[in-house]
Amino acid sequence: MESGSHIRLVFGKANKAVEEVDRKSIGHTGLNITDFMILEALLHKGPLPINEIGKKILLTSGSMTAATNRLMERGLIERIQDPADGRRFYLHLSKKGLKLISKAYRKHSNSLTEVFSCLDDSERSELVRLLKKVGKYAGQLTSS
Repeated sequence: MESGSHIRLVFGKANKAVEEVDRKSIGHTGLNITDFMILEALLHKGPLPINEIGKKILLTSGSMTAATNRLMERGLIERIQDPADGRRFYLHLSKKGLKLISKAYRKHSNSLTEVFSCLDDSERSELVRLLKKVGKYAGQLTSS
């Protein structure tokens, strides 16, 4: 039987290798992975409140502020005030941002498909099922 520490080590090494594929697949954009994930969320979900994006991609409010500023400086996103609640701001992709993330996402998605092509369909489904199970249980352990 595999120990928890060995499983964590194997998982960590696999995760590091996949993260390297992430970095290489988006390297041509000049984006870091955090900025890419924000643009990707906006591509798939449309305009979102800043704090909601942070929750979706697991970023603190400070990290979201820094990333938002970087992306705005590059003209990739715009911040729009909610007309119904002046305290709330939404981010949305600019035309430049949409063009960049649309192209970059296709390349990134293809790279990740290649990474997991070593698994057949049932293995990929099983991997997702098991990772969700571990994540849910670990979440329960930390919330008690």
